[in-house]
Amino acid sequence: MIRSDLVLRLAALNPHLYEKDCVALVDAILGRISDALAAGDRVEIRGFGSFAVKEQRARQGRNPRHGVPVAVPAKTVLAFKAGKEMRDRLNPEAAVP
Repeated sequence: MIRSDLVLRLAALNPHLYEKDCVALVDAILGRISDALAAGDRVEIRGFGSFAVKEQRARQGRNPRHGVPVAVPAKTVLAFKAGKEMRDRLNPEAAVP
């Protein structure tokens, strides 16, 4: 699902809202999540999962074509961990006790 699909689905489920209002709503939510992650905060959506910012340290890598050592600089990456409800929906046979 892409952003425009999300907007259309939201508009279809809420006929009392205009599509431009749905666009503003999706933009506001995604913007706030992006701002929080950029500030280094953790974002948790109950039942869905959590987003966190992690630091990867600098390391020594290798060029796969030539095998020459290459310095890989430190960087910040986004990590997602699915929540329990989402894992159970994705793996229904594993959720049965």
